[in-house]
Amino acid sequence: MKNIFGKLSIVDLVIIIGVLLALCVGVVTIKHFRQTADKQIEATSQVTFQVFLRGVTVTGQEFPVKKDGTTFITIRNVPYTELSVLDVTSSPRQTIIPSSKALEQYILVNDPAQPAIYDAIVTITDVAKITKDGAVVGGNKIKMGLPVTLEGENYKFNGTISDVRVTSDVKVEDDGENANLS
Repeated sequence: MKNIFGKLSIVDLVIIIGVLLALCVGVVTIKHFRQTADKQIEATSQVTFQVFLRGVTVTGQEFPVKKDGTTFITIRNVPYTELSVLDVTSSPRQTIIPSSKALEQYILVNDPAQPAIYDAIVTITDVAKITKDGAVVGGNKIKMGLPVTLEGENYKFNGTISDVRVTSDVKVEDDGENANLS
């Protein structure tokens, strides 16, 4: 016995302790004393989120993001996927001018100094994993204030998520290879 410990170096002892520690963590995980990432997912649901695009320059006749179309989304500079666009609301920049009518103190008019500058809200839908911290899309928690990029055939706009809503539960069936959403 003394011969075995005499031949072990400190590095050998550290490796043995590391292996024993890994075995202990594995046993605790298997016995459900420790919660893994897949156990934190409470549901899979359809979510809609709105992306606010501020100060987008568009000199063409119409806004390039279309309702009922698709847009490729990048979340935190990581490309994700192409998602469905449910709604698009865009309006030119406006300015306040005093009103000559007694009932109204001011009126809003399109800003003549910025004729091609628009603010837009794009509503997008996706299937998300719901955790106790919120919706997770593409490995990212989708929360208000998160920077995203919308990209299409002829546009690339940077925006911020301004609203997130869980709309319905989605039943996920796993056939062993692919998950089918119904």
